[in-house]
Amino acid sequence: MKFENLSEEERKAARHPHEYFLINLITNHILVFVGLLGMAKQEPYLILIVPAVSISILTYLVWRASRSAGRDGWFVFCHWQLCARRSRFFIGMILLMGLGIVVILASVGGQVQDLRPGHYAIGGLVMLPTLFTVLVLILMESDAVHKANVGEVPDWLVKRHPPPPTYAALSAAGGT
Repeated sequence: MKFENLSEEERKAARHPHEYFLINLITNHILVFVGLLGMAKQEPYLILIVPAVSISILTYLVWRASRSAGRDGWFVFCHWQLCARRSRFFIGMILLMGLGIVVILASVGGQVQDLRPGHYAIGGLVMLPTLFTVLVLILMESDAVHKANVGEVPDWLVKRHPPPPTYAALSAAGGT
């Protein structure tokens, strides 16, 4: 649903959670991850920096969204809730991937040097859903930044958290 009479400050504040999430996805999960892959042969545990940083950022986003109800306007609150929902989903994907990697490491007694090509292949299959999720979330969060810019809130979120009377709706915009 699209809303009118939103100040530029509100629109900017509503973009913030999505921008933080995008920075995490693009910088951490793509750039830093690719950089650390080159070092993974010598220092395999160094790659754990990526999920550690990501879970820290995602935890902050979920925590901040929980505090948003008392300190932000309705429009900004809704965008924090949208970001928190996606953050919780992504934390789950990272934990699921971590569980798969732990199972692979447990199969060789935790000795990275004992990993065989088959283990790496299975590890790639374990990581694939998370990598795909990163790409989809980049698209979804980019769209959310645009929606915050033009004053839109997904319909399902408007139904869950009805706007106060001070927010005048222009039209239904559809909604993911």
